[in-house]
Amino acid sequence: MTVYFIGAGPGDPELLTIKAARVIGECPVCLYAGSLVPEAVVACAPEGALVMDTAPMTLNETHGQIVEAHAKGQNVARVHSGDPSLYGAIAEQIRRLKVAGIDYQIIPGVPAYAAAAAALGTELTVPEVAQSIVLTRMSMKSTGMPAGETLENFAKTGATLAIHLGIRAMREIERQLVPYYGADCPVAVIYRVGWPDQLIIRGTLMDVREKARAAKITRTALILVGPALAENHGFPDSALYDASRPHVLRPKAAVNS
Repeated sequence: MTVYFIGAGPGDPELLTIKAARVIGECPVCLYAGSLVPEAVVACAPEGALVMDTAPMTLNETHGQIVEAHAKGQNVARVHSGDPSLYGAIAEQIRRLKVAGIDYQIIPGVPAYAAAAAALGTELTVPEVAQSIVLTRMSMKSTGMPAGETLENFAKTGATLAIHLGIRAMREIERQLVPYYGADCPVAVIYRVGWPDQLIIRGTLMDVREKARAAKITRTALILVGPALAENHGFPDSALYDASRPHVLRPKAAVNS
């Protein structure tokens, strides 16, 4: 049997990849993180499948279910939100699978930051404004951050920041980022992106905290920060399609008549 770690995307069932939907539809056991993955995403599980919400379960309990499925020769769809390579908590699961001699595969999904950018109708890498994205999180009550991986260090780059697990640390985010990005730097808080109750709050580093508080957002939100989010910043066109710049697929530069 095989355990399939499946990226369910941000919450919209239509953002499942074709492969992800097919595998969920074929596995007799489906374990999904119900706090972050809506039931609609796993509704394609086959009739009679064991479908379990792992939100209230421990690592030992979820692994126990996998071991039982292994003994029966049943494939398992282990469904995680977004893309499992980013804050998917799959590394510790894989470690146990290797010890137990259980095969696994990873099926990628749409990450939250990509879905958030789509919901905002924007690009996160804008020519001469920001060409890098930092995917990070706040530690708060979760596992601590490695030394050197601080918002302050990331802020020095001026890159677009995608901050997970930070909605309850908005004051600290403001404190650390304002000296580098400025108080007027645009910020977007995207609550439950891809879910029916998705909510987008736009603001700046100085006012977005109060806006999020007024909306009573306390969890399941991604915070995007950076000048690339500005709606009017006069950036130049990308060189990718510049007629005057030839490249291997367009070897001759256009000549103005």
